[in-house]
Amino acid sequence: MPNTYTWVISSLDSYPVQDNYQDVVFNINWRRQATDGTHTVDVYGSQGVTLEADAPFTPYADLTFVQVCGWLDDAMGAERVAAMDASLDQQIENIINPPVVTLPLPWAA
Repeated sequence: MPNTYTWVISSLDSYPVQDNYQDVVFNINWRRQATDGTHTVDVYGSQGVTLEADAPFTPYADLTFVQVCGWLDDAMGAERVAAMDASLDQQIENIINPPVVTLPLPWAA
């Protein structure tokens, strides 16, 4: 079964007023999560976003999870998201097949 990936939005940092708009998001605090159905791993970070003068403005109360995830995808770019997913895949692989193990000392009873 292939791994599945999801965004988890932890919080949105906003300016109370910017360019005559209220509660303008400028930073997304996120986690990217991957699971193989048994093991779950994640990475976290933050991503700045900017208010585009020619883009339609969505009031904070009307923002959707899908919209904010789209902002993340756009701001990071497909290559960075793919690299993050590959790193998460490796984390799951390392749980299943650890590259390093600590064995008991051979002389310990």
